[in-house]
Amino acid sequence: MTLYQWFVFFLFVQIVHFLGTWKLYVAAGRKAWEAAVPVYNAILLMKIIGRPTWWTILLFIPIINLIMFPVIWVETLRSFGKKSNLDTFLAIATFGLYIYYVNYTQKLNYVTDRSLNSENKAASTVSSLLFAIIVATLVHTYFVQPYTIPTSSLEKSLLIGDFLFVSKINYGARVPMTTIALPMVHDSIPIIKTKSYLSWPQLPYLRLPALEAIKRTDIVVFNWPVDTVHYFFEPKGTPGVIKPIDKKSNYVKRCVGVPGDSLSIKDGLVYIDGKVLQLPERAKPQFSYTVAIDGKTPIDFEYLLKDLDITDQVYFKNNDTRDTLLFRALTAAGAARLKNVPGITAVTQEISEGPEEGIFPNINKWNRDNFGPVYIPQKGKTVALTTESLPFYKRIITDYETNDKGEKNDLKVTGNEIRLNGEVVKNYTFKQNYYWMMGDNRHNSEDSRYWGYVPENHIVGKPVFIWMSWDTNGKGLNKVRWDRVFTTVSGEGQPQSYFKYFLIALAAFFIGEYFWKKRKEKKN
Repeated sequence: MTLYQWFVFFLFVQIVHFLGTWKLYVAAGRKAWEAAVPVYNAILLMKIIGRPTWWTILLFIPIINLIMFPVIWVETLRSFGKKSNLDTFLAIATFGLYIYYVNYTQKLNYVTDRSLNSENKAASTVSSLLFAIIVATLVHTYFVQPYTIPTSSLEKSLLIGDFLFVSKINYGARVPMTTIALPMVHDSIPIIKTKSYLSWPQLPYLRLPALEAIKRTDIVVFNWPVDTVHYFFEPKGTPGVIKPIDKKSNYVKRCVGVPGDSLSIKDGLVYIDGKVLQLPERAKPQFSYTVAIDGKTPIDFEYLLKDLDITDQVYFKNNDTRDTLLFRALTAAGAARLKNVPGITAVTQEISEGPEEGIFPNINKWNRDNFGPVYIPQKGKTVALTTESLPFYKRIITDYETNDKGEKNDLKVTGNEIRLNGEVVKNYTFKQNYYWMMGDNRHNSEDSRYWGYVPENHIVGKPVFIWMSWDTNGKGLNKVRWDRVFTTVSGEGQPQSYFKYFLIALAAFFIGEYFWKKRKEKKN
């Protein structure tokens, strides 16, 4: 929906509210016209039902308001003596329209001294749960979101089984665009695997002020730009369901290119504006290596793989000769170590040669190790549009950006002529920033090399903290990677666990609380 459409919808809601409640306002000692004034009417309603004024803010926060509306409907009815279980059921079942019936057909007696405490234990429990859900949803949406690392694309920096806290405030919290969705879940309802949201209506993209801009080498969580899903009511083989931006799958990669950069990859190394990208010390890029063995010298591969912390596949390239192993993911330090192992005659990095299918922008020219250069679009910058340059920016124009009316762009190409929304164009100006995301595990990562740019409106947040790390291959207590618990994701030097400091602080809290209670008991 465009801003204009949302404005019309907002006015419609105000009219619906006025028509259904103006007599209630009068019965509570207010003027009828006050029920028609946007925002002011909500503030007055909070006073009428005896709830704090700041609740008004919650009515305008997407997702949170879905929880608040039923609460307000029930509270409004109770303020006028309608407090039976049937009244509560009818208010929720009719989406608040039961208030119309009360407003026009019932004798209105405003209860001025109504107790705000629930009259039964069940109602009190429900109220507490609703409040907890509201607080958790606010934190989850605008401050910190938990995230689990599912793949090895950032192996060595982030491991499979790492549980992260992702900060929304570093890059600016994104206001939910999907307005009707279950709180605390992403795109599907657990177990039953059905959509957890409605695709309409959608809010325009809006991001709150950020603490910092995305920098090169930052690890970033974002919505996968080309995500569609096939199992939501769609038969296999169909294009799938096009998800709203904020309901696309969450990915985590390293940002290796920011808006305005010229990026290329040569023999696996990333170059920015012609210079090799300098990665932080914690980043340990991995590539595939072939390892030749003489077949005579015994090698304890079980010990070697464990000592090198090899997590990806290792297998013989030819089971008949069994003289060459392929390590799918190995750091440069690991490769150097293998060269000194008796019985290993050669360690060679695998570098892709020739065109490779599925590489962005599908011009049958590049591969995963030799790529580019490509320009990373920057907001407000203009590029020439030709039949040669269009493959780089076509998805941006048709999928990620809209025309001045907020409508989808109509792009047509006839020979060498490019028409955008009916007009012949020779250039295009970008409306938002874009980023280039890649995994450190370069031969086992689905990233921008395959699907291109990540739009700014797809950015979710910045991983800042590992609060738990679970090794699926471990046993018992060894399943917990204790050296990774309570470690930061970014920073200089090697990761350092702050778990012991947390335990000391926790012990100090309980000891302090014990003595404080003892002191309080003595005073009494």
